[in-house]
Amino acid sequence: MFHNPVARRVIFLGIAGLIFGTLLTEVAFAVMPGMTTRPPRQIVLVIPPGTAERVSQGQQPPSIPQNMLFVVGDTLVVRNQDSVVHQLGPMWVPAGSSASMQLNVAQKYSFQCSFVSTKLFGLDVSQPLTTGTRMEGIIVGGIPMGIVTVLYSLLLWPLKKTPPSS
Repeated sequence: MFHNPVARRVIFLGIAGLIFGTLLTEVAFAVMPGMTTRPPRQIVLVIPPGTAERVSQGQQPPSIPQNMLFVVGDTLVVRNQDSVVHQLGPMWVPAGSSASMQLNVAQKYSFQCSFVSTKLFGLDVSQPLTTGTRMEGIIVGGIPMGIVTVLYSLLLWPLKKTPPSS
């Protein structure tokens, strides 16, 4: 198809670099903490009975995590099954009731909290991993990798000058 050795090299190594860069970005997305492809949903956190007593003794309630991971658009519902009022940041949750918070901004939150022994509760809210995010990774990682691959190939294996044909 392409008889010109420069064109063949550019196309072949450009595609190889693009594939390698794409694989690298996909591996990075797979190992990054908090990256998820799931859509936003409602997540319920239950404060079990006896939590206030455990916390006053310096114990961490076993069913309550120290930190939680969310995606933008999630709704955190705190259901208080304890006999006392509990607080999580701006939410006050009376005994036997629930409160909710919409998580619309990607950031790391650290809220004052009455139902964990450390008195601080972390919420990590990240953007969901979408097809658009993946395409950005290919553009930002794959295309430059293809260009760099072609340029390095020219340094390592310079093109041979061919005599002009008559």
